Amino acid sequence: MTACWSQRLLFWSLLPFVAPQGLWVRRFAPRFADAAGPDSGVVGNGPTRRLLAIGDSIVAGVGVPTLEQALPGRFAASLARLDGVKVEWHAVGETGAGAVRLRTRLLARVPPRAFDIILVSVGVNDVTGLIRCATWTGAAGSLLDALRGHSPQAVVVVAGLPPLWGFPLLPQPLRYVFGVRARTFDELLRRVVAARDRCYYMATEFEPIPEKFSADGYHPSADSCGVWGEELATWYVENILHGENP
Repeated sequence: MTACWSQRLLFWSLLPFVAPQGLWVRRFAPRFADAAGPDSGVVGNGPTRRLLAIGDSIVAGVGVPTLEQALPGRFAASLARLDGVKVEWHAVGETGAGAVRLRTRLLARVPPRAFDIILVSVGVNDVTGLIRCATWTGAAGSLLDALRGHSPQAVVVVAGLPPLWGFPLLPQPLRYVFGVRARTFDELLRRVVAARDRCYYMATEFEPIPEKFSADGYHPSADSCGVWGEELATWYVENILHGENP
């Protein structure tokens, strides 16, 4: 708890000094379109598993040609292969969406049928949107509760915040300051997830070198989505399906 509070103090103390950089990035950063292609698909053979991916630009597939090549499609394909099942996947993503918008707008776009697995990507836009910690924890908790209400039997897998402290698009010291805030939000997200049944947190850990990103220096490349999807599916099979405690 002490570390979390010290990170909050550090962030708000440094923010005025990096605000001009933040405004510059907001104005001049490249803007890529969402991934093309259908927002749902079927992959594999065997018993059916219904997968919902909901979240921000990661789920929308920004920086990747098609959603099949983005995280939703790659996770579904890896899960189908590793678990020996047929995965019916559906993606509901929106660039720029934070936890509040996911809860109030995107959830309305989720098909009414129940899902077996729900993958959630949220948090980066809450960091860059400068919302406060209490707002973040409340909104994240409300989102997870709503998803559990939609599909009570589903396993909800929440991806941790990525290493913003290494994103190539962000100049220093803005990169460092947002990295501090991302660590704080990630710690809070862990607690929110741990307090809820059938909800699991998986850390998003990778070396943030330029080769891992799309051309905008902010979103993962298609190859990175493939690696990420494989890691998520492997973690799910080993920890959830085998009954271990992740």
